[in-house]
Amino acid sequence: MAKKGRTKGEKPEALISALQAANEDLRSKLTDIQIELHQEKCKVSKLERDKVQEVKRVREQEQHRHTAMLTEQRAKWHEDKQKELQALRENLTRQHEQELARHAKIKDQENQRLKAALSAMRDGSGEKVRTALTLEAKEEARRFFDQERVKLLQEIAELKTSKKQTDEALSNMIQADKMKAGDLRVEHQQHQEQISKIKWDCERDIRRLVDEIKSKDRTIFSLEKELESTTGFLQKLQLQKDALDEQLFLVKEAECGLGSPKREIPGRAGDGAEHCGSPDLRRNQRRMAELNSTIRKLEDRNSILVDERNELLKRIRESEKQCKPLLDKNKLLSKRNDDLTKSIQKLEEKMKSLVKENLEMKERISSNPPLKKLKSLNDLDQAHDDQEIAFLKLQVLEQQSMIDELTRDREKLLRKKRHKRSSRPIKRHIVVDTFFGYDEESMDSETSSVASFRMDRTPATPDEDLDEGLANEESELRFRQLTREYQALQRAYALLQEQKGGILDAEMEAKAQEQLQADVLRYKEKIEDLEKELTLKGQVEKLDSENGRLQQELQDSRDQNELLEFRILELEERERRSPPFNHLRMHPFSEGISALQIYCMKEGVKDVCIPDLIKLLDILGDNGNLRNEEQVAIIQASTVLSLAEKWIQQIEGTEAALHQKMMDLEIEMEMFCKQKGYLEEELDYRKQALDQAYMQIQELEATLYNALQQDKVIKYGEPLDELQRDELRTAVEKLRRQMLRKSREYDCQILQERMELLHQAHQRIRDLEDKTEIQRRQIKDLEEKFLFLFLFFSLAFILWP
Repeated sequence: MAKKGRTKGEKPEALISALQAANEDLRSKLTDIQIELHQEKCKVSKLERDKVQEVKRVREQEQHRHTAMLTEQRAKWHEDKQKELQALRENLTRQHEQELARHAKIKDQENQRLKAALSAMRDGSGEKVRTALTLEAKEEARRFFDQERVKLLQEIAELKTSKKQTDEALSNMIQADKMKAGDLRVEHQQHQEQISKIKWDCERDIRRLVDEIKSKDRTIFSLEKELESTTGFLQKLQLQKDALDEQLFLVKEAECGLGSPKREIPGRAGDGAEHCGSPDLRRNQRRMAELNSTIRKLEDRNSILVDERNELLKRIRESEKQCKPLLDKNKLLSKRNDDLTKSIQKLEEKMKSLVKENLEMKERISSNPPLKKLKSLNDLDQAHDDQEIAFLKLQVLEQQSMIDELTRDREKLLRKKRHKRSSRPIKRHIVVDTFFGYDEESMDSETSSVASFRMDRTPATPDEDLDEGLANEESELRFRQLTREYQALQRAYALLQEQKGGILDAEMEAKAQEQLQADVLRYKEKIEDLEKELTLKGQVEKLDSENGRLQQELQDSRDQNELLEFRILELEERERRSPPFNHLRMHPFSEGISALQIYCMKEGVKDVCIPDLIKLLDILGDNGNLRNEEQVAIIQASTVLSLAEKWIQQIEGTEAALHQKMMDLEIEMEMFCKQKGYLEEELDYRKQALDQAYMQIQELEATLYNALQQDKVIKYGEPLDELQRDELRTAVEKLRRQMLRKSREYDCQILQERMELLHQAHQRIRDLEDKTEIQRRQIKDLEEKFLFLFLFFSLAFILWP
């Protein structure tokens, strides 16, 4: 019998060890799966980062290529225009010189002819001279008219050819602009397709990861169910073992009682009764201890599951944070596409303006009056002057149009610079949170920041899907937890029934069940009455409104977190784009005074004049009486002085730039300190709201207790009254625990988010302080070098023979 008991006792131990080993294997597998999931997430994020960098690099290359092509084309057009203007100027100057020479020849011929006519008139042949003069004048006029007509025909032909050339150039430019616009549209469509593809890939990866997490949760849940079933089976086996051990003990005592003599029978019988009573007490105590241990195990398991749930929620938040940069990059790409469309529209507007100018030129050419027939030399001169004036007017109009275009470009550049400067300063408001661009609102406009956040979201953002998935997962986890608690209560109830099965009778059980049913109905009615009273008082509505307000504040805090992250990214980008110190612009000094002279005056050395010293050194270097070594030393000293002056200018320029950067960094540090103060105030406000919620919970408990005290309880006996009180206490305690747990979880979540924000702000402030310290060290080193140089040159001048 003892061997059988040992074998039965060893079997559950073996089963327990096997189950523990299986549990350890499952935990190790679960950790491996979690590690693989983390590695997959890292790989996915790395691939997405590489993809975005590749797309960015290709886009930058395309942009550089297009800008280079535009600059080359503009340079070519400018050169062609300059060449055409130069050729026109040369032709006009040549024509002017030819016209002047021709007019001089014509005047000389006219003078000679008039002299001949005067001499002939003096001779006495007046009429012959008149007829000859008229004939000569007619012939000359006819010849001049023919020459002018030929010239005008040539000019008309040249103008027609130039017009054809300009029309061809204009058509070529229009075609090139159209082709460029088509290429830009195609590239824009390609960029849009790439962006949509990246969005789709990201959403697909997110859905896949969420599905994997859900499947792993299901496997964990199934494994937990198996573990619970095995633990229940082990408990049943343990109970059977205890029952067999007790039966063996009773059988052994009965055998001992039968083997004793007759005179000891009464005493032995009394001892047997005592022993019979003591095993029942022991058995009940053992069962109570086992029930307590199972309850503790269930509580431990519940706490472990809560920790796992919190870890999963943290991972989901981390995945959301990893997805935020992708959405930010998506927004930046969309902004760049908008800029490209704006540039295309500007090119189209320029093309339209060129077409309008061409039409105006055509109208001007057509509106010019036809050339009149010239009757005399004065008319010819006047016509030539009119042509020159018209040509000069056209040149003035062209130059005016060019000046207008240049002024427009200048105004556009100034507007862009002003816009950049206006966008750079930081608004000293509370930063309210985004998922690609961010909005900064004041303390009183939290609702408007939420509205802007909702309006800025694109329809393809997966935040709503993620929130719905999180809500579904939380509801599933709560349902599972409730089912587990219900199963544990059922098992405990079954164990209690087994304990009381041998003591209670069937009639007592029936009476107890009827009484319990009546009590349940009565308590249900009481609960319904209490719920009606609560609804009449409006407590439920207040709690709902409080919950909605807290959810709204949580959303606002998330928005603030996102906007703060985006602001930090913008600051890092601006710091990355800021120029280094060696490329900064040097501040000019006042004319006539060198930097070394200013420094000497600052140090109190007013007798030394640096320009006079340099002149004296040059004179001494040119002096032939000195030795070669002395001349070389003097020349080297003068060059060193000039180089020192230049270096001092550079040092002061870099010092001014470093001082400006230090001022900017101090302004940013003040802004971060103000943000920290705002966040601390908001944290205090959240704590006050939590205290108010605790006060409302206490008021509800007091009202519930008063309502229970006012109702008259029907007494069925002392044990039933105690059970009723215990059940009510447990129900109230359970409700209180649930509300406290929810409030603590919400408070912990808000505190964690605020602590993360504060940590980021502190980190940023530390980085800025480190940068300012580095810049101060650099300034100190430069000052030490400058002092060393000044001392060196002062000693050199003092020791110079």
